[in-house]
Amino acid sequence: MTLSTATLHGAIGRRSRWPAKLDFAQGLTGLALVLFVWCHMLLDASILISKDAMYRVSRFMEGSYLFGADYPVLVTIAAGVVLAIFVVHAVLALRKFPAKYAEYHAFKSHMARFRHEDTMLWWLQTWTGFSLFFLGSVHLIGVMTHPADIGPYASSDRIIGEWMWTVYALLLIAVHLHAGLGIYRLAVKWGFKLGHDADASRRRLQLARWGIIGFFLVLGFSSLAVYMAIGIAHRDHAHERYVPSWERSAIPGGDWRLTAATPPLHQAGA
Repeated sequence: MTLSTATLHGAIGRRSRWPAKLDFAQGLTGLALVLFVWCHMLLDASILISKDAMYRVSRFMEGSYLFGADYPVLVTIAAGVVLAIFVVHAVLALRKFPAKYAEYHAFKSHMARFRHEDTMLWWLQTWTGFSLFFLGSVHLIGVMTHPADIGPYASSDRIIGEWMWTVYALLLIAVHLHAGLGIYRLAVKWGFKLGHDADASRRRLQLARWGIIGFFLVLGFSSLAVYMAIGIAHRDHAHERYVPSWERSAIPGGDWRLTAATPPLHQAGA
């Protein structure tokens, strides 16, 4: 028994395009989040240059150089937008998670039987994504509710005084594994090649994947170590605001700690 060409075309024509559209939306939101995370890491790494450099970054994020005053609400808005994209991406990704034990068992059996690297990495990406739903949400909600507590001292005090270094350490591992694996899967899915030979291109993409993950993990943990060192050294003066070097030198008598303890409005977000 055979099907006519008209019947086949009719069946294909009735096939919903929504799965493809949702998959495209998942990839697009994922790409946006990866680019944000990488930019965020580079900005956070300004602490590796100096406290003054990180202070300038925090002032820039609050609109100080654009509006002439600090507006921490800008940080809240930006974090809210990222959180919204994050939730949309998570909801779209949940479509591909095993929803029943039978599906989970079938996938585990398939993965164990074939031992395909990309399949096993997809499973790793699934679990890192699941952990990010908690770790990432904690970080973003914290930024939204305390937008003015970002700066060389304020950030370091929170990392040490509130034991947030444990959350950030786990977050660094989860987010960079998830981001690196995700950008690799997008490149493969959309046919991005590094060269004309398909096999060589796949190997280069795999090498680039681990190189990117390694770079941002080293950068992230280096920055976290510096923040922790500052927080430990500053523990006796917790909640004291950072005063940049050019303002300290302009304070008569050099009593800058009095200024740091009661910062004027333009320093409120330090």
